Amino acid sequence: MKAVYIINGFLESGKTEFIQFTMQQPYFKSKEKTLLLLCEEGELEYEEALLKETNTVMEIIERKEDFNSSKLMELEKKHRPGRIIIEYNGMWPYKDLKFPWHWKIGQQITIINAQTFPMYYTNMRGMIGDMVRKSELIIFNRCDGLTKELPTYKRNMMALNREAEIVFEDKDGEVTATMEEELPYDVKADHIDLTDETYGIWFFDMLDMPERYEGKSVSFLATTVRPNGFPKGHFVPGRQAMTCCADDIAFLGFVAKWKGAENFENGTWVKVTAVVKFEYWADYNGEGPVLYATEVEPAKAPKEEIINLV
Repeated sequence: MKAVYIINGFLESGKTEFIQFTMQQPYFKSKEKTLLLLCEEGELEYEEALLKETNTVMEIIERKEDFNSSKLMELEKKHRPGRIIIEYNGMWPYKDLKFPWHWKIGQQITIINAQTFPMYYTNMRGMIGDMVRKSELIIFNRCDGLTKELPTYKRNMMALNREAEIVFEDKDGEVTATMEEELPYDVKADHIDLTDETYGIWFFDMLDMPERYEGKSVSFLATTVRPNGFPKGHFVPGRQAMTCCADDIAFLGFVAKWKGAENFENGTWVKVTAVVKFEYWADYNGEGPVLYATEVEPAKAPKEEIINLV
C-alpha cells in the first residue's frame, strides 16, 4: 500500500509553506523517494535545493480532469515513490477525488487562512465542509489580531468535524492561551436556560470546555431519540442542526437519564431540565456529558425545527 498525505485548503491559505516546513523537519527524512503532487501554484514556490535534499520529486497537475487513477498510476510508475504528498486544489470537488486501489490516505490536513476565513465560510461553506470533514488536523494560520474571533472559528469547525484537532497559529507560532469568548448566556450561573439560538453554542462549548458545566442545570427544548438497544430509563434529547448547508443536517444531543424514558417515541418534543455530569458512557468511547433530568415536560414543536449553526 502507498501512504498518501493530503494537504488541502484554498489558494494562498499557506499549504506550500506548511509542506516546506514539514520537509525541513528531521521526522520527514526517509531513504525512499517522496512524490509531491502540486495541484495549484501560489505565490510561494518550492525550493529546488530542499526538494533535492529530501529526495522529493514534484509533479504539477493543473487540470482537475488529469487528476485521475490512470494519471496517478502513470506518475507512480515513473518515480516509484515510497510515499505521496498531495497539495490539493481547494476548488476541486472532493467527490471527484479518486485514487488507485492501493493508495491509502495516511493523513489529511486542512490549512486555513484565518484572515480570509469569514469570506470563504460565508460564500463557500459547502466546499469548506468537504475539506475538513475527513481531516485529522485543521490549522488556522495568520491569526494575529483575531483573538476574539477564534472561539467562533473553532465552533464552526467542530460543527463540521468533532474529531479533528484544531490548531491556531500567529506569526510567533501556535496560539496556546485559552480562548475565552463572551457567551450569549451567563456561564457562571447555576442554571442556564437555552434558546434555539444558544443551544448549538452550548453543545459545542460543552464538548470543548466541559469543566464550565459540571454540576450546573440546564433547560432546553428538544426532540427525543432512543436508539435501538438503548438501556431502560435513558434517551437522547437534542436538536437537528444545519452544520454546513441544507443538505447537511446533524442531530446534536447528549444522553440523558429519566425514569420512563423508554416510553418516549422518537421525535417527541419535550422541555428538558437536567443537571450536567460527566461520566463514562459506552457510546462516547469514554467519559462524556450525561444529563440527569429533573423534569421532562411535553412541549410544542418550534416554528423552526432545525437550528442554524452557520
